[in-house]
Amino acid sequence: MALRVGIVGLPNVGKSTLFNALSEAGAEAANYPFCTIEPNVGVVPVPDSRLDRLAELAGSAQILPAVIEFVDIAGLVAGASKGEGLGNQFLANIRETDAIAHVVRCFEDPNVVHVEGSVDPIRDIETIETELLLKDLETVSKRRERVAKSVKTGDKAAKMEADFLARLEDHLGDGLPARTLGVSDAEAPILRDQFLLTAKPVLYAANVGEGDLPDGNAYVEQVRERAEAEGAGVVVVSAEFEAQVAELDDEEKAEFLEAAGVEESGLDRLAQEAYALLGLITYFTAGPKEARAWQITRGMKAPQAAGVIHTDFEKGFIRAETIKFADYDRLGGESAARDAGVMRSEGKEYVVADGDVMLFRFNV
Repeated sequence: MALRVGIVGLPNVGKSTLFNALSEAGAEAANYPFCTIEPNVGVVPVPDSRLDRLAELAGSAQILPAVIEFVDIAGLVAGASKGEGLGNQFLANIRETDAIAHVVRCFEDPNVVHVEGSVDPIRDIETIETELLLKDLETVSKRRERVAKSVKTGDKAAKMEADFLARLEDHLGDGLPARTLGVSDAEAPILRDQFLLTAKPVLYAANVGEGDLPDGNAYVEQVRERAEAEGAGVVVVSAEFEAQVAELDDEEKAEFLEAAGVEESGLDRLAQEAYALLGLITYFTAGPKEARAWQITRGMKAPQAAGVIHTDFEKGFIRAETIKFADYDRLGGESAARDAGVMRSEGKEYVVADGDVMLFRFNV
C-alpha cells in the first residue's frame, strides 16, 4: 500500500494548485470555498536518482519508483468539526490518510480572496488544528462512554484504557494535538485504535510567491517557529511556480529551475519530506525486467521487507542476497559485486538498510 498524505488547509491557500502540480490530475482550483467536493487522489513518484542508475546498470526494461498518494481534501473552515462547509465529510477523508501536508498561505495577492480577510499563517494553522482537535475530543469522549461500561464489570484492561483516555482527553482539551502526548508501549495500541486526526504526523507546506523562493519570507519564519515547537517539518513551495514546472519536460525543467535559482523543485522536496515523515526507507530490486524501489518502515527485518513484495516471500524466507547501493554503483552491477565479495547473504534477523539492493531466496 502506498503512503497516503492528505493535503489540507483553508480555502484559497493553494492546495488544489499544488495538487495539480503534484499529480497533473487536473483537480479544479477555483477562487472560492468548497469548489473541491470529493477528494482527488494523485499518485506521485518519490524522486530517487539511485533507481535510474540501477536500471542503467541492470539493463532494466522498466523503472518502478516508490510512490506517495496525495489526497486533495477540500478547504476546511471554522466550524468544520460541527459540519460547516461539509466539514464532517472532509474530516473523514483526513482520517483515512497516514500523514497530513498542511498548506499554509504565506503570500500576498489582492486577486486571491482569503477566507478570513487577511494573511496570517499562524491563525490559519490554529483554525485547522482547532477543528481537528474538536473532532478528536468528540471521538475520545464517545469512546470513554463505551469503555466506562466495561470498567464497572471490573475489567482491568478497560480500567487501563479508561485512565489513558481520561489523560488523552485532558491533553486535547488543553489544545494540544494527540501526537505530542507521551505514551507507554501498553498505551500506544489504544491511541492507535482511536484513529485520531491530530495523532497524524504533520508537514507544513509554506506556499509563497515565486519571488520568495527558495528560502521564504517573514510569514514562512512564523511557520518554521511553530513547526519547530511541535516537531513538524516545513517545506517552502510556490504552488503557481510548481504548476509551471510540472508542464515542462525534464530538460526544460532543469533549465527553468536553474534560471530561478532553485536546485530542485518544491514538489520533489515535498515528496521526499513526506516519505521521510513516517520513517520510511527504500530498498531496491533490479534485473532485466525491471528496477524497482520498495518502501518499508525503518528498522524492518529482511523477511518482513520481502513480504512487501509478496506474502509468500515472507512465509518461505530463506535468505536475502544483499548489496549496498554504493557498492553496486561503484563496481558496475550485481555480477561485479558478487565477484568482489561485497554481496552478502543475510538471514532473518537482518535489519534492511536504506539503499540495499536485494534478491530474496525463499521456499514456495
